[in-house]
Amino acid sequence: MLDLNSLAMFVQVARAGSFSEAARRLGMPSNTLSRRIEQLEGQLKTRLLHRSTRKLAPSAEGQALLERYGAALDQLVEIEQLHADAQAPSGSVRVTAMAGLFEFFRMDWLAEFYARYPNISVDFLLDDTVSDLVSDSIDLALRMGIETGTGFKVRRIAPSAMILAASPSYLEQHAGPRTLRELAEQNCLTISNRNGRNTWRLQGPRGTQEVPVKSRLAVNDMRVLVQACVAGLGIALLPQLMVEPMLAQGKLVRVLPTYRRASTGLGLQLVYTSRPPVPPAVAAFAEFLLEKLGDAMPGTLQSNAGRERE
Repeated sequence: MLDLNSLAMFVQVARAGSFSEAARRLGMPSNTLSRRIEQLEGQLKTRLLHRSTRKLAPSAEGQALLERYGAALDQLVEIEQLHADAQAPSGSVRVTAMAGLFEFFRMDWLAEFYARYPNISVDFLLDDTVSDLVSDSIDLALRMGIETGTGFKVRRIAPSAMILAASPSYLEQHAGPRTLRELAEQNCLTISNRNGRNTWRLQGPRGTQEVPVKSRLAVNDMRVLVQACVAGLGIALLPQLMVEPMLAQGKLVRVLPTYRRASTGLGLQLVYTSRPPVPPAVAAFAEFLLEKLGDAMPGTLQSNAGRERE
């Protein structure tokens, strides 16, 4: 019985006029392709191609084979491609994440994902409040420092350390604090709370310490807090993950760099609402998130490998 794959390779070589060009189109090594054609010639006990240093052309037998089977093989390739397209992940993925997601998740990553999976669409619900994953029909949740109820698969991605930061303009106008006691005298920016008291619990060289701060501005949206900090309104305690690009660009500067609010243990996590088997489109976007966030935070995925729970 004829090997249809080898026959299809012969058709490509005959049409391309060279092994190298046919190999490029097929995405395989040229020497492998040449060997497959030789095996086909051995099976048919006839020469299909005339080879020379300058030219490659079908023999009379090869030309007859090309005319007889070429169109039929084209149809088989088309059917195979349609089957492959049908098996490719497709559909919509509904994702909830913190409002500041796109402070660190780049738009060109999304462009790369859509190029890789043209049949998948993504619907983002960005909110700093905790949504009901089931009633909101969420497929994936990217959460930071939020406890997730049982019954969901959770993948740990990174710790959620908070760091002290200020803009260069603020530090030019105010002498930066050298101790926690001096931090208490600075203009600070905080997340709104009901009791109006602001105490930052920080870990440093002397272990865990608490410092009351004067809140010049309180707001319930972390993105606005970051913007206020960049604008020079004061010192803020911000997610390191979110502000890392601004530190690299010089828009923000670390303050008291030996102090931070350590991870809650929950950190940045990816939550799946689907029971196995996870829909292919959801699985594809989840793996893409893990891939990109792992590259952005070297070592975090490796150090958290296997830390999953139901």
